[in-house]
Amino acid sequence: MPNFRLQTRAPRGSFSPAFAGAFVGAIACGLVVAANTAAAQASTDVWVVSMRQMGNTIRIGEPRNATSRPGYDNQPSFTANGLAVMYTVVGDGAQADIWRFPVAGGEPARLTSTAESEYSATETPDGMHFSVIRVEADSTQRLWRFPLTGNGAPTVVLENIKPVGYHTWAGDHGLVLFVLGQPATLQMADERTGTAEVVARNIGRALPKVPGRAAVTFVQIVPDRGQWIAELDLRTKSVRRLMRPPPGADYHVWTPDGALISAAGSSLYQWVDGRWDQIADLGRWGVRGISRIAVSPKGDWLAIVAEDQRTP
Repeated sequence: MPNFRLQTRAPRGSFSPAFAGAFVGAIACGLVVAANTAAAQASTDVWVVSMRQMGNTIRIGEPRNATSRPGYDNQPSFTANGLAVMYTVVGDGAQADIWRFPVAGGEPARLTSTAESEYSATETPDGMHFSVIRVEADSTQRLWRFPLTGNGAPTVVLENIKPVGYHTWAGDHGLVLFVLGQPATLQMADERTGTAEVVARNIGRALPKVPGRAAVTFVQIVPDRGQWIAELDLRTKSVRRLMRPPPGADYHVWTPDGALISAAGSSLYQWVDGRWDQIADLGRWGVRGISRIAVSPKGDWLAIVAEDQRTP
């Protein structure tokens, strides 16, 4: 099994249109990881923007493009201390690796450099590793774990559960998974037993944890009724619908203070008093086509994925 090394030079090279992507119904058209194709969907950048919450009011600062280069920079996730963002980079030859940049500014550092492709880095509950979706040599797509220090070989987390597309840690050993299929399924897994249980079907990619409750929300696609943001109770495994997402929104996140934020186009929205209110339009800074958002552990930063500014 190949080891990985830490590098500190930003990725270079032009965008290659060949990396993993799959289409599982309408909601899966934006997937960046898949088992059986290699076609990049877009050239994207990761932006960071400061945020301040005072009661129901959220103030957004000026966004900064943290990965300004041609190519695919996507899938941001804050480290547990909130000082850095891990993200996926697709370089020359369709290789996908994990990089990290300091939120306050500075050079990106490479975290993985393997023969396989890694996506969707997330710090694990033990604070010593980060987990990724790995596309293996035979196109198997499973959840793996890498040491944060860069010393040591990666290990598989869930041996028999595949193809995994996205994941969220829900406790020291529990996981909530987006598993590819027709339809895509929401599954609850336990790394100690290596088993998983399907708890919902026809779901979207976002799996944010709800602050203060043993719950995760996700987008539920209801036949003939469109999309809903739904909540999975991790104790009872029950699912209930909460509200519809804003038109065109794919992702949503919860701040530590319990505010629900979503995004579409160049705008950020907050769910307040039973409706979505626009809290910022980032278009004047060149942010457009927002597809993903992530929130820092302290709720003082957002990481946003948007179209590359060089895209015509």
